Amino acid sequence: MTPLLNLRPGDHATVAAIHADAGLRQRLAALGFRIGKRVELIRKGAFAGPLHVRLGTTDVILRRKQAAQIEVSRGQSCNTGTR
Repeated sequence: MTPLLNLRPGDHATVAAIHADAGLRQRLAALGFRIGKRVELIRKGAFAGPLHVRLGTTDVILRRKQAAQIEVSRGQSCNTGTR
């Protein structure tokens, strides 16, 4: 497992754990971050900027500190026709 922060743009992964206080955990759940949910890192902002993450059809912008609290397990690409 690795923090969401360590993914590269274009990488797909599955949320494995969320290590955050109750308030942030509730906010992330409302945005769609749940254990077992597939995510894709779209882009990282320059100079320690935010991360653009896609959960299904929902795009979310996260601070790097928040992304560091979400552990993911890397998986196969979601692109069809590839393994």
